[in-house]
Amino acid sequence: MKFSYFHLMPWTDVTEAGQDWPVPNFQFDPKKGTELYRTYIDSMAYAEECGFDWVGCNEHHFSPYGLMSNPNLIAASLIQKTKRIKIAVLGCLVPLLNPIRVAEEFAMLDVISGGRLIAGFMRGIPHEYVAYNVPPSESFGRMLEASELIRKAWSQPQPFGWEGKYYQFRAISIWPRPVQQPGPRVLMSGSTPESARFAAQNHAKLGIVRLTDLESVRDCIKVYKEAAEEAGWMPEPDDILIGQYTSIAETEAEAKKNLEGGIDYFLNVLNGGIRTAAQLVLQKTRYYTKPTAIERTAQRVAVLKGMSIEERVDKGLVLCGTPDQVVKQIKNLHRELGMGVINVVMKVGNVPNDAIHRGMTLFKNHVVEHVRDL
Repeated sequence: MKFSYFHLMPWTDVTEAGQDWPVPNFQFDPKKGTELYRTYIDSMAYAEECGFDWVGCNEHHFSPYGLMSNPNLIAASLIQKTKRIKIAVLGCLVPLLNPIRVAEEFAMLDVISGGRLIAGFMRGIPHEYVAYNVPPSESFGRMLEASELIRKAWSQPQPFGWEGKYYQFRAISIWPRPVQQPGPRVLMSGSTPESARFAAQNHAKLGIVRLTDLESVRDCIKVYKEAAEEAGWMPEPDDILIGQYTSIAETEAEAKKNLEGGIDYFLNVLNGGIRTAAQLVLQKTRYYTKPTAIERTAQRVAVLKGMSIEERVDKGLVLCGTPDQVVKQIKNLHRELGMGVINVVMKVGNVPNDAIHRGMTLFKNHVVEHVRDL
């Protein structure tokens, strides 16, 4: 079993819930932000000492939800502070960006790190398309074409041209080329059957980072494995990453209190504006391939929002409790899903940073050794 320490880098000093997107940035204090970035980067680097195999970051825009408009900048900082841990950029929002720039920056990170990059190709959530003025209905098409182009740029030793539907380049020959050949291993999101199938067809790792119920996760894993077999390959457990909000403390009561407060802030303050923007986008475009996916996602989020911490633990949707309890929860989750990587998110909303540091230390001293051989 492998573990990824994933961080959203949220801004935790917003006081008003339910703000519309884009959230006014007068609420950001640059001086506090400087200290917060230092704290967050140090926490992510500490993951290596705590036995984590990956450290992960991602991309969001125009919101206190996450302060990583360019996750590659954070990845570059982490490379300098670590030696062995995989640098998982989960990831760049490929349909919104210049794919050649993505190929070049990922190649740089792979070379600087000595081949430690895991390259997340993410489609992004709907409001990101408004932020970058890209039609959400083009998301799948852009994702497919950009993914093919990036991989060719990584592996092609001679200059080549590209004339696609969305991207046109006269001549491409990126410098540097990545250490990992034919390129870094790619991870794609697979939280719906459609996206899980897409990941398998593109020979990518599967990432399901926010669980609403285990049944739908099992369905997506099943679709992923079946589509991979049809595409001529078979995923290993390490190709399946499952996300878990995580709170580890000396007592069960403390762990639940921290996570409950963090989830409340995350759902009602940080996620409020994003949810409003997403609803507007989904009303006007077919961001998902099937209209039923919109309804399915909305229903699951509504159910999740109404769950208590105890219900989330019982349903296997979070890791929360003392080290011994979390070990049991990890073993149960592995029996249910058979994944090889757990994406651990400890900074959920406004969970205090000192509580997270203590939780990481407890993971290091009392958890990881008991679940490593799963």
